[in-house]
Amino acid sequence: MNLEQLPLGLEVRSPSRLEDYIPGDNEPLLELMRQQLQADGETQLYIHGPKGCGRTHLLLGQCNAARALGWSPAYLPAEALASLSPALLEGMEQAPLIAVDDVDQLAGRKDWEQALFGLFNRARERGGRLLFSAGKAPAAAGFSLPDLSSRLAWGVSYRIKPLQDPQRELLLIRIAQRRGLEMPPEVARYLLQRHSRDVSALTRLIERLDRDSLAEQRRLTIPFVRTRLQRG
Repeated sequence: MNLEQLPLGLEVRSPSRLEDYIPGDNEPLLELMRQQLQADGETQLYIHGPKGCGRTHLLLGQCNAARALGWSPAYLPAEALASLSPALLEGMEQAPLIAVDDVDQLAGRKDWEQALFGLFNRARERGGRLLFSAGKAPAAAGFSLPDLSSRLAWGVSYRIKPLQDPQRELLLIRIAQRRGLEMPPEVARYLLQRHSRDVSALTRLIERLDRDSLAEQRRLTIPFVRTRLQRG
């Protein structure tokens, strides 16, 4: 398959960058990811952590870093793959970097597990880089094919450590800045105290605040945010 013609927009077209990721205590992970794109770096990484910890950002950021090197990476979100035929993976081993996001969502799907197992082996034979994300470590992810589970654990497995409150505040401010919004630290602190701390949920909230503040020509202040939170 031509990597530039993946279905459902699976090709990398995201602005996510590793430089924009707030690492907190996960700086060693960013270093591992930087090394993966080097000749002597670890070729296989498996990162896991709860929903909202930034796994998708990291995989997309790694794919964009690979593109900057002139590579043609393959970004494969399991949520989109699940409704497609596993035959999609045939020939995918030609990509120098294969990033499978939420790979555990395919656990228990015999056809997909077999296809992933085959892709894994073909990519390793070609010396390709493999990057996986999941909610849990390989042994706890629920794969029914023992050989696939063991192979996912071959490389470095890294559990993402949660951000502390000051780091979450910085993350909110950065997300707002990327949308052209100025979010004072006290507003970020207020949001964390009164809203879900899931990064995806917070991102959606900031998108809504962006639209509302633009429509009303209002700045992000605590009174403005309080009113919007009360509206639900």
